[in-house]
Amino acid sequence: MFQTLYNYFWWERLWLPVNLTWADLEDQDGRVYAKASHLYITLPLAFLFLVVRHLFETYVATPLAGLLNVKEKIRLKATPNAVLEKFYAATTKHPKQAEVETLSKKSGCTVRQVERWFRRRRNQDRPSLLKKFREASWRFTFYLIAFIAGMAVIVDKPWFYNLREVWKGYPIQSMLPSQYWYYVIELSFYWSLLFSIASDVKRKDFKEQIIHHVATIILISFSWFANYIRAGTLIMALHDSSDYLLESAKMFNYAGWRNTCNNIFIVFAAVFIITRLVILPFWIMHCTMVYPLELYPAFFGYYFFNFMLVVLLLLHIFWAYLIIRMAQKFITGKARGGPGAARGSQPRGGTLLRGEGAVVEDERSDREETDNSEEEEEAAKNGPLSNGHPVLNNNHRKTD
Repeated sequence: MFQTLYNYFWWERLWLPVNLTWADLEDQDGRVYAKASHLYITLPLAFLFLVVRHLFETYVATPLAGLLNVKEKIRLKATPNAVLEKFYAATTKHPKQAEVETLSKKSGCTVRQVERWFRRRRNQDRPSLLKKFREASWRFTFYLIAFIAGMAVIVDKPWFYNLREVWKGYPIQSMLPSQYWYYVIELSFYWSLLFSIASDVKRKDFKEQIIHHVATIILISFSWFANYIRAGTLIMALHDSSDYLLESAKMFNYAGWRNTCNNIFIVFAAVFIITRLVILPFWIMHCTMVYPLELYPAFFGYYFFNFMLVVLLLLHIFWAYLIIRMAQKFITGKARGGPGAARGSQPRGGTLLRGEGAVVEDERSDREETDNSEEEEEAAKNGPLSNGHPVLNNNHRKTD
């Protein structure tokens, strides 16, 4: 049974053009070809990456956060309440007004106290500023090193300058040691991202991130199995070219270096759009879709490889939409809720842009909710407070 499935999976017509077999890719005359067994090492290396990441975040990123004066916001903890905690964990973190009133009766708290409890409890679950800075520092370091290494691997190759060279002699193209290590390191890193995604900072595009990691792992692995190595190295280097810019912008954002953050973000937006919405579809995908058909008839591997590239392109379009929205707010100086709307809250991750006094937030992030509980309690008893004293004004409007 297992052998039958194995034979079907590695059926040559799935992976190779017509009239070619795995025997054509056997190592001979000092030439080494890509094999699936070469990638087995990526799984243990992924766990090694997690260990290295922990050491990096502890002994490099944390001291760096101190040097950059990354300040943590003090959060008030929600008072232990079994009724509210059970509803929070089992039902929803954002109860509707009717549910709030019901919980108020069950818990013995006022409606305002229930609303305040849920705000504080949600804030407790949000990642700390230090956690976000450490994560961004780790990714920035890897992406920068990977981009430099990727360029070193491909910049002296003829297919870097002439994309038709990508398919010259395909699939009888021997593997270079530099290509092997570039693939192994990239694939190991993306495995580590997939393994740690549950504990990493979660944003609104959490599902898209999972799809991206899975699609990337499948694309890297498949390109290796089918000996699409030349195209694969170009695609990996292309994607690494903008990622380190985004992570560095996040780091400066968390450190409060707004102008530096904004300037880096503008560069990131330009590089992202040029590489992923121009070079990827009009050069790389043209290379993978058109040129191979000049050499051999389309086969399953051809369709599958290009399908995964389309999936990545759709994700890039989604993220480009968010980036353009942010850039538009930056240029026009408009922010959600108007200027100063976010003064009382610290955005949850991502990049801040400031234009003409307005704060523009990462479209993938949600804001940390403000909590002025003590002022609310005093206001409920004595009216609004000013510098700790009641304001003698009967025409005020209570705010929450």
